Amino acid sequence: MSPFPGLVPDESVDGVAHLIQTALTPVFMLSGIGTLLNMFNTRLARVSDHIETVRDKLENADDKKGSESSAVLLRRLTHLHYRTLLLDAAILFGGVGGASACGSAFALFLGSVRDSAIAWWLVLMFGNALVCTVIALAMFLGDSIVAWHGLRVTTFLPHKQEMLESQVD
Repeated sequence: MSPFPGLVPDESVDGVAHLIQTALTPVFMLSGIGTLLNMFNTRLARVSDHIETVRDKLENADDKKGSESSAVLLRRLTHLHYRTLLLDAAILFGGVGGASACGSAFALFLGSVRDSAIAWWLVLMFGNALVCTVIALAMFLGDSIVAWHGLRVTTFLPHKQEMLESQVD
């Protein structure tokens, strides 16, 4: 008889090791999601800084001759707006995924203390954490694609023909 009924499924070392492995899985996932959320927030802050810079340039575009055209600046603002939407969605889904990972860890704790059947809660919570994390990463990929496209469209990066012409001169 175990001094901790319900905490150890059987008296073997394998059973205890399995319980520890199962309990740590959501915790490691939560750590990874936290790292992703930190990266998403940092990237969103940088996009926000770019928006402020472009808005300042747009306000001063009429005052100074030789500045970038208003159309190009408005196009940049549009790209930055799409990026904020994608990053906001990535942060939202990452947060829901993190909450679900916490929920699955809590369900594991309750199941071990009360010795109750919690399998469907675990599947629901951990599955939701995985799905939300995948969606958050897809939103981040979308932001990366929009950012790359924005660089190409607003001519931050030289096109192949321009690079060849500059090498010839």
